[in-house]
Amino acid sequence: MAAVVTAAALAPALATTTGAVAAPLSPHCFAAPCGGSVIVAPVSQAPPGTGPCTSPEKVVCDIRRSTPEERLESREVRMQYHALIGEMDRTRCEMRAEGRSEEEIARRLVRMRNDAKDITRAGMSPEEVARLEARNIEKYGNPLGPTADQLYAKYGSWEEVGDAATRTSKAVDQELGLAYRPCPCEVTTAA
Repeated sequence: MAAVVTAAALAPALATTTGAVAAPLSPHCFAAPCGGSVIVAPVSQAPPGTGPCTSPEKVVCDIRRSTPEERLESREVRMQYHALIGEMDRTRCEMRAEGRSEEEIARRLVRMRNDAKDITRAGMSPEEVARLEARNIEKYGNPLGPTADQLYAKYGSWEEVGDAATRTSKAVDQELGLAYRPCPCEVTTAA
């Protein structure tokens, strides 16, 4: 029987989001810092944008329309989300080391991602959450995003579903002056 991942199980990763590295490393990850946010640029101090936004990502347009203070707050929330995604990277490594199937891993990662979204959204305004949920309901029929089966139908591979579950939006990260540093699994070779 697969372990059920709850929001409470992901919450400890939030406590370690200060600085560039989000969470402690699993023994299945490289020693290099991984699994969290790296600040690559300052948050824009420009006043909120009022003209048309050319980004295809609606959330990027929302960030551009926010105040510098709101952008800084959004970056903090995004860094917490990255910490939770880092925990997913480590879980994938651990499950692979245990010999779990790619389908089992992918399904768990999708559940963890939905939990991460739920945890992260607890720190957002009701209006922000409503916008994100409306987008996901329109696109996937689910306020938290696609299901594992929807992702499998799109990608045709459980490994790609796992990759999709742990991927962050580069456009959103860039807008907030962040980059996500994934936590790769150790590669061991027989000597």
